[in-house]
Amino acid sequence: MMKRAYKYRFYPTPEQAEQLHRTFGCVRLVYNKALEMRTRAYATQRRSISYAESSAALTEWKRGAELAFLNEVSSVPLQQALRHLHAAYAAFFAKRAGYPRFKSKKKSRASAEYTRSAFRWRDGKLTLAKMDAPLDIVWSRPLPDGVVPSTVTVSRDAAGRWYVSLLVEDPTVQPLPPVDTAVGVDAGLTSLVTLSTGEKVTNPRHEQADRRKLAKAQRDLARKEKGSANRAKARLKVTRIHARIADRRRDHLHKLSTRLVRENQTVVIEDLTVRNLLRNHRLARAISNAAWSQLRAMLEYKAAWYGRTLVTVDRWFPSSKLCSDCGQLTESLPLNIRTWQCPCGATHDRDINAARNLLAAGLADR
Repeated sequence: MMKRAYKYRFYPTPEQAEQLHRTFGCVRLVYNKALEMRTRAYATQRRSISYAESSAALTEWKRGAELAFLNEVSSVPLQQALRHLHAAYAAFFAKRAGYPRFKSKKKSRASAEYTRSAFRWRDGKLTLAKMDAPLDIVWSRPLPDGVVPSTVTVSRDAAGRWYVSLLVEDPTVQPLPPVDTAVGVDAGLTSLVTLSTGEKVTNPRHEQADRRKLAKAQRDLARKEKGSANRAKARLKVTRIHARIADRRRDHLHKLSTRLVRENQTVVIEDLTVRNLLRNHRLARAISNAAWSQLRAMLEYKAAWYGRTLVTVDRWFPSSKLCSDCGQLTESLPLNIRTWQCPCGATHDRDINAARNLLAAGLADR
């Protein structure tokens, strides 16, 4: 059975908000102290510290007078912080990620993870450890019948909004009936994606729609005195605009990715290195706004959910310069040329031709 997280917004009472803020701070502190301990042990003694040693150190920290306040919050989120650090080290040694970084109070995501021993789920109401009343959750969509959350993650974003994510075993996630269609997807900027069927999905450019409002809010922020209450209000205004842009972008990508996965048995995309593309300062803003990496991540997990196949084609494959009719390769094709003609007589739209070549290459690789 597939595990799936359902995310909801909730509105804590002042007491609950204070408890959660304290928990977020303790989680960040434990993570940073454990990371410092492991880094120092390797730098001075050339030895690795296991999760069990970190857990024993946490017990000692709680007994000391200096960190006795760690006992005021639930112990489960603190233990989960150590598990997350252990997973970060595992990803680093497996060369899937960089070395773990310290969590910043201003930049890091404020969150805490509770397992079943640290929350009570009864009659559709969620009560966290160290709290007397259940959370006031806005049930924007119902949970599947009969499911019980195995993990609860509480978070607060930079715009001040509170969210709770419930991880459940979802019986509703089932493979879709097989279909005979396959599609190649070419990512772009003018069109967010171009399909091998000839369809072009317009790039909504969510950031550009609010750019003037964002620029004004950022100018107001720059004028405020550092450390003042007015600067905090101005910063919150900027953050809320960014949050609105991100929400609209995410909603659009969810709808697009769901549609592609539902309508096609095989989806073929290009293995783009977005990090390298962002080095082009003329296009970096537009590329970030397109969020190609986020679209790819959605396609990956939704294809796994619904029994579809996602194929990635090598980034060096000349999808744009290759004629999809005769297979002849054009030596040079600058970005400003959107339509070109092959010596075989075929006239190609650059993006549609690339999507068709990606589809053919992906099916051949498969």
